[in-house]
Amino acid sequence: MSDTSTQFTRRPAPVSKPAVLTVAGSDSGGGAGIQADLKTIEAHGGFGASAVTAVTAQHTRGVESTHVLPAREVGAQFDAVAADLDVRAAKTGMLATAENVRTVADRAATADFPVVVDPVMVAASGDRLLDPDAEDAYEGLLAEAALVTPNAEEARVLTGIAVEDADSAAAAGEALVEMGADAALLTGGHVSGETVRDTLVTPDRTRTVDHPRVETDATHGSGCALSAAIAARLALGDDLPAAVEAGVEFVARAVRYNLDVGEGPGAVHHAVGLRNRAAREPAAEAVSEVVGRLVEADVSAVVPEVGTNVVGATPYAESVGETAAVEGRITRTLSGVRPTRGVRFGASSHVARFLLAAREFDPELRFAANCRFDADVEAALDDLGWPVAEYDRDAEPDAVKEPEGSTMQWGARRAFEAAAGTPVAVVDRGEVGKEAMTKLVASDPATLADRVVGLAEAVAGE
Repeated sequence: MSDTSTQFTRRPAPVSKPAVLTVAGSDSGGGAGIQADLKTIEAHGGFGASAVTAVTAQHTRGVESTHVLPAREVGAQFDAVAADLDVRAAKTGMLATAENVRTVADRAATADFPVVVDPVMVAASGDRLLDPDAEDAYEGLLAEAALVTPNAEEARVLTGIAVEDADSAAAAGEALVEMGADAALLTGGHVSGETVRDTLVTPDRTRTVDHPRVETDATHGSGCALSAAIAARLALGDDLPAAVEAGVEFVARAVRYNLDVGEGPGAVHHAVGLRNRAAREPAAEAVSEVVGRLVEADVSAVVPEVGTNVVGATPYAESVGETAAVEGRITRTLSGVRPTRGVRFGASSHVARFLLAAREFDPELRFAANCRFDADVEAALDDLGWPVAEYDRDAEPDAVKEPEGSTMQWGARRAFEAAAGTPVAVVDRGEVGKEAMTKLVASDPATLADRVVGLAEAVAGE
């Protein structure tokens, strides 16, 4: 018989989150619409609520059918949420009809929270999601928007300006502000070029946010995710420029690490930032485990004069600050090898930048370490039979040598472009005054440790 004397009723511990309302259509495929919005809002720390404007039978390949809800039902949903929840921001997506656009505009006019307007007109698949007569109705909604986030085609429809470069993007943004929007963000994904430039226009200035283009068609839901992320950041208290910058960074990562779902191009990864942050502690622990293994095995035979570092990246790392490494280095001592200090994020520059550049060619790579390179190491690499790539610093352009860490990025790119697959080791033969180096890479910590220990044993002749 159980002892009931120790049982008690637990006290609830409610959590307070700002509510963010999405007024948009339902995507049965889960990649766009209210599904994308709610995932994004929750991933950013908000409480997602919705007013559904239409139901679509949709998947990664396109839209099969659409059923638009009556405007009175859309308004009723908006009113129900606003009357009960502490709504701090809202966003609009697919509104479908002129009546729905006007219904939402009427409510935005009296709302005491900012409204981000994503003027959804055409799906990524090319299917039209807005009645032609609804385009004119958007002028009233734009006048109530804290921010409007059109792509190039939507901006052309709304303003008549063809967005093809920085100047025309700024001109379209200025036109939207003149139409009454507090601000306009012209997204650059549909404008050609290696760099995607998003242009934020406010009455007092124009700002741009640039990021490298990701060569993928898996952008389904990117516009929805961007506007939802910005609305969530506004609800959390960010000012508009900060919210836009955070939203753009979030979508860039979500597109690169897109979700391979369905038979079409796939969808953006709405929880990518959340998952990446959750992986920080395990990544640091993994680096510590590798360091412990190298100390135990005494890999002095491959530790260079400058020391060895071990770097581990989070699964969706995009910056040095998202890589964990030894603060200082692992150095040789009279009694073996020892780390100078502990593991922290952002502790490595060169090896971390090398790993991030290598991940452009193989995103599964998450761990790297630098070892010495000389004739003995070269012979050991030959004996081990590992795939090895290399780069020659004599071919490095002078312009590359200037920014901090650029040599590592340039070297990784040169080596991986010349390799027939993912190498285990990348050799940097150095230059005058620079120590030659071997970089070992792996997708998991155990494999990296095995490779460093294996190379050390081969060099030592064990």
